[in-house]
Amino acid sequence: MNCATMTDRRLECTEDAFLGGRLRLRQLKTGHRAGHDAVLLAAATSARAGHHVVDFGAGVGAAGLALARRIEGVNLVLVEIDETLAGLAQANAAANAIAASVIVLDIESGAEAFAAAGLPPDYADAVLMNPPFNDGTRHRASPDPVRAHAHVAGDDTLARWVHAARRILKSGGALTLIWRADGITEVLAALDRGFGSLAILPVHGEAGVAAIRILIRAVKGGRAPTQILPALMLNDASGLPNKRIKELLAGNGVLPLATL
Repeated sequence: MNCATMTDRRLECTEDAFLGGRLRLRQLKTGHRAGHDAVLLAAATSARAGHHVVDFGAGVGAAGLALARRIEGVNLVLVEIDETLAGLAQANAAANAIAASVIVLDIESGAEAFAAAGLPPDYADAVLMNPPFNDGTRHRASPDPVRAHAHVAGDDTLARWVHAARRILKSGGALTLIWRADGITEVLAALDRGFGSLAILPVHGEAGVAAIRILIRAVKGGRAPTQILPALMLNDASGLPNKRIKELLAGNGVLPLATL
């Protein structure tokens, strides 16, 4: 997709550098844009060469492509409902010389639709996802119904996404997701069936304030006790990104969830 040829201002693009410039992504100038959440999600996901990795709600491909840049040889599938974003994801993969399949698919589709798209049950070694978590009762949705569906959560959105991940994961495969910290009860409820060995990483904007995000790794069929890892602080006492965050955003190192 060549954004430069677009006359609709809603489809104008920017090209942005991620991972210290080792990953360059074209994304829409307005609307949802990839940022820290995608990079943190990639840094929290464990995989190795040869693994089948599926990125749910991939957008322009930021999280999945960042993971593939870190771990060469993964078999990456980017799943996105919005055809425009899916086109950008495909173009971004090609521009960065990263092999990836892009599937236009509603994550809430049934097993038959997933299988027809090449994602049968027990297929994936790892699933990562940044589901839509804006509350539709508190956020104005886009007038475009597809974009609204992509970015605003319904009452059962998270449960449906987790169910889809559980279906395509192999036994022992891991789901890694990022969500609002104040929605932790929703996440735990969604993961209660079929997942275990949970590891939870709280993410704080700064010390002394409540967490703003949680990163969670859950294993299909896992039986180990749940563990809460030491919190990640995005900023230091002066309000500037701390050294560890700078390194992660530059593509150096991983979060503890990726080493479990």
